[in-house]
Parts: sequence; structure tokens; C-alpha cells
Amino acid sequence: MPPSAELVGDKGYDSKALREWLEARGTQPVIPPRKNRKVQYDYGKAIYKQRNIIERMFCRLKDWRRIATRFDRNLKNFMGAIALAAAVIWWL
Repeated sequence: MPPSAELVGDKGYDSKALREWLEARGTQPVIPPRKNRKVQYDYGKAIYKQRNIIERMFCRLKDWRRIATRFDRNLKNFMGAIALAAAVIWWL
């Protein structure tokens, strides 16, 4: 797969090595710097604010025990369970 345009992460992924690796790959890191960092990097705050949408989606999927525990070991069955859960979540 080609590298993505942006990588959104939280403060736990704030490291110089990761930032350099992402930039060498052609990916823009959207990671807020830690408070104690001497060099405060800029990041796209508008993009970072949209991160909660993805986190809420994973939280809703993990409400389904079958998905959270990876009950289905077969990939086709697991993806089918995710599709079913997504359809029910969307419907409600």
C-alpha cells in the first residue's frame, strides 16, 4: 500500500524517530507534542479534532463481545461480524 498523506496519533506516539521516519516516507505526522518537549512541533489541530470520530467507532464496535475478543478466528467470519455490527450500529 502507498503511504498515507497523514498519520493521526496521540501524545504517546510523540517521538523524534517516528516523526523523522514518517516524513521520510512522505507522511505528515499529526501528533500533538508532549508538554515537557523542548521543541514544540506544529500539528494540524483541525485534523486532530476529527480523531474522536474514529475512536468512537472503535468503541461502538467493541461493545460487541464477539468483535472485542476476536471470537472468530477466520478472517471472512470476523469481517462478516464487523459488517453486521456496523450495519446494526448505523441502523440504530
